[in-house]
Amino acid sequence: MLKLDIDYKTPYEELNEKIRTASDKHIQINNCVGQRYIAAGLSGKEIDIEGIPGNALGAYLDDSVIRVQGNVQDATGDTMNAGEIVVYGCAGDATGYAMRGGKIYIRGNTGYRAGIHMKAYKEQQPVIVIGGEAGSFLGEYQAGGIIIVLGLDLPKKLDGRDYAGHPYKRPDVGDFLGTGMHGGKIYIRLHGNEEPEVPEYIVKEKLHGSEISEIKSYLEQFCSYFDDVDLKELVESDFVVLSPNKEKPYKQTYCVN
Repeated sequence: MLKLDIDYKTPYEELNEKIRTASDKHIQINNCVGQRYIAAGLSGKEIDIEGIPGNALGAYLDDSVIRVQGNVQDATGDTMNAGEIVVYGCAGDATGYAMRGGKIYIRGNTGYRAGIHMKAYKEQQPVIVIGGEAGSFLGEYQAGGIIIVLGLDLPKKLDGRDYAGHPYKRPDVGDFLGTGMHGGKIYIRLHGNEEPEVPEYIVKEKLHGSEISEIKSYLEQFCSYFDDVDLKELVESDFVVLSPNKEKPYKQTYCVN
């Protein structure tokens, strides 16, 4: 295994060149401080990262595995093709932007626009599993793939109001859920809070976890990475499943000719 000890002065171009040219299949990066584009387009390697990588971690990833013992910034897994990215902390905005294959597992939260423009092709089925909360515009313009939000470790409500005294709102997904969604599915675990509001071009169905065979393997894999999560609890939960409404599809365009 190749060990790369870096710091904030290490240019990302230098780091990425060492990764690309390394003969070792397994690489460990220590003290990562915001270096961008790590493992972009990389195939056939296994990378462990200690610290916080910068934007576009694993962009165009092609069948490599990345594990991050910390948080990640924006656009993690941008347009990735295959492989896995496992984040033991939280992720920034646009996680899985336009990803077309592979899997991203996040123990904590993710920011805005996770899964935007996700797509699937034949056996290529991209998957994002979010352990905590997701920001607004989750699954925006989603064309394929699977997004799962588990809502673990959410803050408790106080007499119908949050800690700031505002009316309590389901905290695990933000506003504008599934805006422009025309493919794929979004699974949101329910835990006593209200179901999300969605536009008419999205179909909403409530199912018990044991009835959803499609996501069982992803939940099992999630719990294998994050051993503080109880698989039985997830499987015995209720989920709301969002999918495009074929009778009233999304038709809005950016402009009118």
